[in-house]
This record gives sequence, C-alpha cells and structure tokens, in this order.
Amino acid sequence: MVQADDSSLDPHELRAVQLVARRALDRASGWGVYPTPIGDVLTAANIKVATASIFDPRRIMEFLIGKAESTAVAIRSAISKMFGVADTLDNTIHIDHTVRESKQNFLKLHEAGHLELPAHRKIFRIFQDCEKMLDPDISDLFEREANNFARYVMFQGDGYRDMAADHELSIRTPMKLAGKFGASIYASCREFARTNHRACAVYVLEPITYHPETGARAEVRRIEVSPSFGQRFGRPADTVITRMHSLGRVLPIGRKMSRATPISMTDLNGQAHECLAEAFDTTFNVLILVYPKKALTPSVFA
Repeated sequence: MVQADDSSLDPHELRAVQLVARRALDRASGWGVYPTPIGDVLTAANIKVATASIFDPRRIMEFLIGKAESTAVAIRSAISKMFGVADTLDNTIHIDHTVRESKQNFLKLHEAGHLELPAHRKIFRIFQDCEKMLDPDISDLFEREANNFARYVMFQGDGYRDMAADHELSIRTPMKLAGKFGASIYASCREFARTNHRACAVYVLEPITYHPETGARAEVRRIEVSPSFGQRFGRPADTVITRMHSLGRVLPIGRKMSRATPISMTDLNGQAHECLAEAFDTTFNVLILVYPKKALTPSVFA
C-alpha cells in the first residue's frame, strides 16, 4: 500500500525547519564530519538518550509512574505503534533499541526535532509518534517537520546532494553514501532521488511475495523522483509491481541485487524513453532506481 506523504512542506515551513536544523549542526560543529556526529548533535542540544528502552514492557510501567493519567492512557494505547518518544520535561528521547542502528540514527534526530522545534516543545510536555495526542492535521505537519529536521541534519544540508552529484548514477552510489553519512540505505536512496540534479526515480517496494495467479509481486510503498524526472515523466502512480510490469524483470528474486536492465518509460508528452533500472533487496524493502539511459538535455524538454 502506497504510504502517505511524510516529508513535503510549504517553502516557508521548510525554511523554518532547516534554520533550526542548521543551528543544531553549527552547535555540534558537525559540518563535514562523517558519519554525521549524531551523538555530538544531541549533546550540544543537551538532549539525552535513555539508556534503557521504554519499549521494554517493564520500562513502560516505570516510565508511566508520575505521569498524568491522560498521558499514561495515550501511551499504553499507542506504544505498539511507536519507535520513539520525546520527553520535553526531561529533555530525553526514548528509542526502540531493537530496530537496526541506521534506523535508530534517524529516529534520534526525528525525536530531537520534536524537542528542538519551538512549536512542538511549546504544545507538549511529551510528544509521541502517534496521533493520539494531536489533531490529525497537526500531527501530520509535526511529523513532516521532524522528518525534515532529521533529513537536514543527517545529510548535512546540501552536503549529501553535492557529494552524490560527483558519483555515478547507480544504485550503488546511495548504498555507499548511506554508510558515509550513517544513514539507512532506505533513507539514502530516497534522498538520492529527491535531491539529484539528474533525472531519476526510486521505487520503494515492500518485500516480494508470491500470488498463485500473478506469481512474484511487490506492493509499492513510496516513489521518490528527482525534479527533472518529475518535470519530464511526472510521479508514477504504480501501486504494485508484478512480473507483467515493465519493472517486473528487475525484481531481485533469489538474489540481493539486479544489474542495470533496459526498460521503456513514456513521458508526459507520450514519448518513449529507453531507461535503465537496477534493484537492491535490503530484506526490509526492495529499492529500484530508474533513470533514462541518455541524459535529458534542455532540448528534450522543448
């Protein structure tokens, strides 16, 4: 199932979030340090990471002692849906330590965003990653703001974009840069597509399953496109990739990666373009990078 947008903001909202994130990196002297020094960012902001996970059932009960009843009820009902909690009273973030380290890195910055962004701190003593304590519209905005705070800090503003521009257009590039910045391959591939000056798109798929009628299939979780790709091809609206789909033969079945494979994509003007698609299976998701075989020149857009 295609997930709802989790990062788009109006330009003025984005600028405000990036200003706060820039200050966080400035305080930590984190620019140009690799992997991104998340611990220094948190320390400079006087944000502590709880050493014992609140997501352990015993810790849940300990954490609830002394909290308002409404908070306790909300947390009990939502705890199974959360990966992080930011406690503004103690300036402490609680992270699910059972998730992989690269995801914990992003979660730490996401929760730090809730503590660093003034509106978030002002409204709540505790902000949790669910909609139990917020109007859905406000919750959605706050989540997108915290995600953009995390993105900006993790990828050091335009640092990732500029570094990716010097590398080849290949799925191996965001895989390599993920380790460079301390990010997950999932987050790195999304950032690679969103900020690339070249035309490309990244399909994020759920794990491959098998259907008795269609065979191998993978539901689309998200699709990220670069600005030039979106201008020429729009944003694909696919919801599932089967073997009958043009990307079907790129699915890495029985292997971790699929090499660059020729496919055809039709642009918004109905013109077909020869493209290449390559895939990587993270075990959590299948990531497919798609890009035109020939660079799109200004004359192509005329």
